[in-house]
Amino acid sequence: MTPLDDTDRRILNHMQEDLPLVANPYVLVADELDLTEADLLSRLSRMKDDRVITRFGPFFDAAAMGGAFCLCAMAVPEHDFDSVLIKVNAHPEVAHNYERTHHLNMWFVLATETPEGIGATADAIERETGLTVLRFPKLQEFFIGFRVAA
Repeated sequence: MTPLDDTDRRILNHMQEDLPLVANPYVLVADELDLTEADLLSRLSRMKDDRVITRFGPFFDAAAMGGAFCLCAMAVPEHDFDSVLIKVNAHPEVAHNYERTHHLNMWFVLATETPEGIGATADAIERETGLTVLRFPKLQEFFIGFRVAA
């Protein structure tokens, strides 16, 4: 893994704020950072390959578009964790997944195109893993402006 330099950190900090909705957004971002588009894209690819970043993309308000989000948890036997993780993450509806040091040791978010998709996906995961998926639907939304300084 290549260590982050000051330019990598500037890119990470800048990219968390905004990506212009234009035909060539990386050209504008690169210009704002005094880089070439090729250098910006190369650095982002390297950081993704090195798993400094795991994904890059927008957050959508699924409910405003007719879909739904749901926080889910499972109690996964430690010896089965990796195999269950692979099955859960194989579902495109799984937005992100976290291991916790708790009886409920796997937490993930489902994001579906319809509210009914939550139940269908959670039910499928239960069938595939033989484990119960606890569902914690969103009751109220809070915007916290989450940013991580690089």
